[in-house]
Amino acid sequence: MANMMDEFEALLNESFEMDTPEEGSVVKGKVIAIEAGQAIIDVGYKMEGRVDIKEFADPGEAPKIAAGDVVEVFLRQVENSKGEAVISREMARREEAWDRLETAYAGEARVEGAIFGRVKGGFTVDLGGAVAFLPGSQVDVRPVRDAGPLMGLKQPFQILKMDRRRGNIVVSRRAILEESRAEQRAEVIGNLTEGQTVDGVVKNITEYGAFVDLGGVDGLLHITDMAWKRIRHPSEMVNVGDEVGVRILKFDREKNRVSLGMKQLGDDPWVNIIRRYPEGARVMATITNLTDYGCFAEIEEGVEGLVHVSEMDWTNKNIHPSKVVSVGDETEVMVLDIDEERRRISLGIKQCRPNPWEEFSIQHAKSDRISGNIKSITDFGIFIGLDGGIDGLVHLSDISWNEPGETAVRRYSKGEQIETIILSVDPERERISLGIKQLDKDPFSDYTAIHDRGAVIMGKVVEVQPKEATLELAEEVLGVLKAAEISVDRVEDARTVLKEGEEVEVKIISIDRKNRTIGLSIKSKDIEEERAAVKEHQKQETDRAGPATLGDLIKAQMNQQADED
Repeated sequence: MANMMDEFEALLNESFEMDTPEEGSVVKGKVIAIEAGQAIIDVGYKMEGRVDIKEFADPGEAPKIAAGDVVEVFLRQVENSKGEAVISREMARREEAWDRLETAYAGEARVEGAIFGRVKGGFTVDLGGAVAFLPGSQVDVRPVRDAGPLMGLKQPFQILKMDRRRGNIVVSRRAILEESRAEQRAEVIGNLTEGQTVDGVVKNITEYGAFVDLGGVDGLLHITDMAWKRIRHPSEMVNVGDEVGVRILKFDREKNRVSLGMKQLGDDPWVNIIRRYPEGARVMATITNLTDYGCFAEIEEGVEGLVHVSEMDWTNKNIHPSKVVSVGDETEVMVLDIDEERRRISLGIKQCRPNPWEEFSIQHAKSDRISGNIKSITDFGIFIGLDGGIDGLVHLSDISWNEPGETAVRRYSKGEQIETIILSVDPERERISLGIKQLDKDPFSDYTAIHDRGAVIMGKVVEVQPKEATLELAEEVLGVLKAAEISVDRVEDARTVLKEGEEVEVKIISIDRKNRTIGLSIKSKDIEEERAAVKEHQKQETDRAGPATLGDLIKAQMNQQADED
């Protein structure tokens, strides 16, 4: 009995001497059993606790726990109402992780973790028991649209900031990638040479081109080096993330600038372009773009030409291109000019269609009569609409023989149909001259063809002014009698000598066919008649008396000769 008491006392003393674990510390325990998704763990000191087995699982993996395993747990409470210890594997892992992470942070070492959740502004990362925040800007060297492939994947991170008291850890995946890229960059730069063809990934797209990642080195693929043809935006050729083959056009090692080209991988379509498309050649083309000054048409892959607005329609030089063609249209064009050095081609659309002026010149001849509607009346004439959408012009001077054009044009109005006569057709200058007055005979020309200068005629006074009188010589033919030409005597006012309606005999002293005027004179007629009468009288006297001397005979002969002249 005494021995039993001694053993009990010894055990009691031993129990008092043992260090009872403190609440809030990490202790080791042995898994006794697993029941209903929980692990029963003996932490010693006559204490057992329960932990959900999911706390033994890494993100995205199955729990790794079995009976007999020795594990570390966090003792939150020595005994609860059920007489069990309150323990936590998660809190033990956190404490363990913090110790490990603080050591890594101090040594600027990488830590391993896995992204397991998304939060505002970034993601959550499990660092083996401690949860860290991964800002969105620190996920990759370029913006990440879809982080799905990265979720649950074990990978290295760099700790940027940590505060154990606040439980705050900030990590970066980008820092690891940049460090790796720096190593790759040095290797890639050492292998790059101008003219080399390499593969890359489109990293970013701007208005002027795209940046291509060559494996640690970014190169600029300018929009003008993407394709031989003209493109409006780089997105027509590439998208972010595309793998592309490019050629190194220029490499500045000092500035680490790389210029890339994509079109250079293929043959230059502008080589021997003039041989393939001589001036005047007609080819089918695809309309690629419209502007206010014309349209661009692709005659083959990578070769575009400009159809200026003036070369789109024969009759309307300022028509908007959208009224003639649309983007995507297949249309026939003519090669007008090629500047191989500047890589510019001038094309024409109207040249592939009938020239209405040439068609008109073939179908109509000078002096043909033609009718049309008046399209417009301007200060210099009347425009007549003709077949083919073209116009002919009746100049003011070709409206009437006798009236001023400014007066005669008032008899016509827009839309009226009139008959004209073709005076001339000039297809090259795109001009057609028409006449109205030429439909009738010209009374002035007819009259002056019969009555030339020196003729004595009858005229009827139709108007008298102080300085001159207007006489009607024939129907629609007028002459002008100046006051100074009325009499040998000075006439101050023609109205004192002539009256309207009076018929007088006059002599034509001038004809101005250009200005269509006839000058008249009574004085000149009277003087001429007087001289003729005197000469006739002298002749009669000489004939009666006969020549008296040889001198008289010579004088008489000279006078006769003068009369004949």
